Amino acid sequence: MAYITSVGYSLPTNELSQKDIKDFVKHIFPRNERDVSRLLPVFENAAVDKRQFVMPLEWFAKDHTFKERNDIYEEQALLHSLQATDQCLQNKEMLDETIPYEAIDMIIYVSSTGISTPTIDARMINERDFRDDVKRMPLWGLGCAGGSAGLARAMEFVHTYPEKNALLVCVELCSLTFQKNDHRKSNFIGAALFGDGISSALVMGDKSPYVQSIKKPVPKMIESSSKILKDALDVMGWNMNEEGLQVVFARSIPTLVETFWKSHVEGFVEELSLSKEDFPFFVAHPGGKKVLQAYQDVLNCDASKFKYSYDVLKEHGNMSSATVLHVLKRWMEEGQSSNVKSILAALGPGFSSELISLEWS
Repeated sequence: MAYITSVGYSLPTNELSQKDIKDFVKHIFPRNERDVSRLLPVFENAAVDKRQFVMPLEWFAKDHTFKERNDIYEEQALLHSLQATDQCLQNKEMLDETIPYEAIDMIIYVSSTGISTPTIDARMINERDFRDDVKRMPLWGLGCAGGSAGLARAMEFVHTYPEKNALLVCVELCSLTFQKNDHRKSNFIGAALFGDGISSALVMGDKSPYVQSIKKPVPKMIESSSKILKDALDVMGWNMNEEGLQVVFARSIPTLVETFWKSHVEGFVEELSLSKEDFPFFVAHPGGKKVLQAYQDVLNCDASKFKYSYDVLKEHGNMSSATVLHVLKRWMEEGQSSNVKSILAALGPGFSSELISLEWS
């Protein structure tokens, strides 16, 4: 068995309201006034109140090279990875004791918003008392699906080695990819939706010597499923230009939820010999308001089953791979009874879908 025993996060200190970001973008976006006015309602309709960024607002008004952006990524990714990990391993609400760094047998590092070699997990090992034989699995390019995919890889690791512990760290500094000279509509939508987020999760095998530190029922990962839609490479991801990573975000994503994702989740539920009604809530990555509404339509349920997805979107925006762990943390903190079932879900570039079945235990 694979237990998600603790979740931690780190929030950047530059917090901005959606109104402040809207007013800022209105004055710097390289489109005529009529086009900008037509696009501005995106900010009100995004269901986002505020977001956090690693850089102050005035930074975004200037031009930056890819190197400048990536230097900031390397520095801030390490800083926030360590803070999220510290919080995760020292989480008194979820754990009776602090888990030592030496207890970690695998670090899975997930990110899509910057490049680093050696990867950030190697730098983390030099900053904390991890063992020098800890296994490393850096995963790049999974985008919003990375948190779910990372949990699935951690599950597979502790299923094979039930006495082991895996640490998942998701770091997405989405704001560093904003390009003020990019006039495309997808860049405008990205400016209304994405924020910076960092989260971590501790996954234990059922024979880990630290399972006794678990305070209350926690989600046990039962099965995972991955699905990719062929010939859909242009739905979500990055283009590369001289300034860095340029967002690709197609308007067809909600429609794909109602077709591609519908087929995936229904097949997964059938494989589990369950029905959609067996899940009192869903741990869903909030790709955006329209994506969440499409989830509800597919599952024929109301917004209450996605309440923390909406809350996280409202308070932090879409933080790519890190977001689903923020949502999971809130369901864990609420407290669930043993045997409660759920599905953790996220969509990402490819176009891809990642699902994990959970049962509180």
